[in-house]
Amino acid sequence: MSLGYRLLEAGAHVFDVLHCFWERERTAQRVAVLLVLAFIGALVAIELNRLGLLGGHLARLLPTNLFYAVNFAFTLVLVVEVISMVFVLPRSFSRSVGKQFEILALILMRNSFKELVNLHSMIRYPEDMETLLRILADGVGALAVFFLLGVYARMPRGGDTVRDGAGLYAFVVTKKVLALVLLSSFCGLGLYNGWAFFRGVELVDFFHVFYTVLIFSDIFIVLLSQRYLQSFHSMFRNSGLALTTLIIRLALSSPPFINAALGVAAAGFAVVLTYVCNLAFERLACADDTTRRG
Repeated sequence: MSLGYRLLEAGAHVFDVLHCFWERERTAQRVAVLLVLAFIGALVAIELNRLGLLGGHLARLLPTNLFYAVNFAFTLVLVVEVISMVFVLPRSFSRSVGKQFEILALILMRNSFKELVNLHSMIRYPEDMETLLRILADGVGALAVFFLLGVYARMPRGGDTVRDGAGLYAFVVTKKVLALVLLSSFCGLGLYNGWAFFRGVELVDFFHVFYTVLIFSDIFIVLLSQRYLQSFHSMFRNSGLALTTLIIRLALSSPPFINAALGVAAAGFAVVLTYVCNLAFERLACADDTTRRG
């Protein structure tokens, strides 16, 4: 066994240990408690700062609008969902894309809550009209993505399977190592933003950067799958699913209204792509049966 293959297996083992820890019921309970405590802590800290009870550098860092605590809570929920998505990646490409749509729906919902800080305590017309429209657009976009996600989740996943057991094992091991690299980059981004926050340095857009990295990882999986799934139909489907990641990334960096439209378009594209590819796989299977009988 080559040294490179042993390193891949070692990385896959580390991934399995982390995955097992993350999937434990006790871990899920602790994460839920931490989310609640973080939300309460953010509310208390912002309220103290609003009352002028905090001073120095901390007072300059913290906002004074309590709705920022809602944005903070949603960001933490998104962090949890991204970690779950990374652990799903080695199982199935299509499932990881479905997880991306869950994250997109939450991001659009978070955007709606983020706009609350721009509203007056008493709604003013027409000053607050654009903000209200942004809230409505992101909320409706999140609902549409959630609906299409339900359709996508119910659709069968037709396609080729890796018949070679050794090839399947190597394919899964490589995807686990890739997921471990993604998880490391995700944690690195989080640590950098934490350092930048306390130093007063401009933060990087966490999810924009991560989805950019995710695009390259999806392309890598598409090319890697060509080594084990040599059917054109499988190549086309995986390439189309990678394109949905690109559209999601464009949605995250787009201005209001366009971001929701692109998010819904990405989910709709995934649904239509899966439907068309399932038809193609069914016809291919029927043709193979006819050839064997002939």
